[in-house]
Amino acid sequence: MKVLVTGATGHIGRHVVAQLVEAGHEVRAVTRRTDAVFPPGVEVVRGDLLKPDSIPFDGVSRMYLFPEPRTAVDVVTRAREAGVTRIVTLSSGAVTGGFDTDFQLPVEQAVEASGCEWTHVRPGDFASNTLRLWGPMIRTSRVVRYAQPEAPSLAIHDGDVAAVAVAALLADGHAGRWYDLTGPELLTRRDQVAAIGAALGEEVRFEEVSAAEAREILRAQGGWGAENADFLLGFEEYSAGGTSMEDVDWSEMLVPLPTVAEVLGRPARTFAQWAGDNVEAFR
Repeated sequence: MKVLVTGATGHIGRHVVAQLVEAGHEVRAVTRRTDAVFPPGVEVVRGDLLKPDSIPFDGVSRMYLFPEPRTAVDVVTRAREAGVTRIVTLSSGAVTGGFDTDFQLPVEQAVEASGCEWTHVRPGDFASNTLRLWGPMIRTSRVVRYAQPEAPSLAIHDGDVAAVAVAALLADGHAGRWYDLTGPELLTRRDQVAAIGAALGEEVRFEEVSAAEAREILRAQGGWGAENADFLLGFEEYSAGGTSMEDVDWSEMLVPLPTVAEVLGRPARTFAQWAGDNVEAFR
């Protein structure tokens, strides 16, 4: 059985590729990057979801789909016509919460309409977001300058998200389901910074700044944090027409979910475990 993985160099996709290879399956990894490195035996294809014709589906029976709403219908249609029978979609808990109306949701709808078996994986906050947001600060100064240090998070280990996706790709019993995923514990941003410091074996301080100041810091850093600063810091809603963040009772939503343990038969990994697994990226 050959599995096609789109977004194969992403924070989740790279784990999906590695776990499929470890399980002994053939993998066709689709990436736009020319410098990508994959485990031995992986078939690497230079492709782009924005160019559906660049993705070869021949010989593929199952697909892990990174969300790209602009071409989702075309990609899924081509996959189905080529013989793909099962699609696992990387989505978001924002769909469950009603925040997302125009990004992950249209991809889910395209997959459900395809006639393929489908499963949607809906994680909340990725632990790796802390690396993308705070990595440059920690590497250069061991100080995180950010807003709202007591804001809570249920950040999930990227490898756990991938493991649930791989289970849905390989095993029966997951079709027609969506899995909301969280980490196993509620931590504040200050707690997360402390956990990164513990992994480093060095003190990492949290210096509180206003949301406006934090936005400017992220913009100056560039990259993913700059692109998402307005949403991350509360200056805009997740999705036009979606549920407003101000209308949510967060006390009901910020509760660890047992989904990872139920699907995988083992506990979800903690943020401290994620920090230890990724500590070199913060040095």
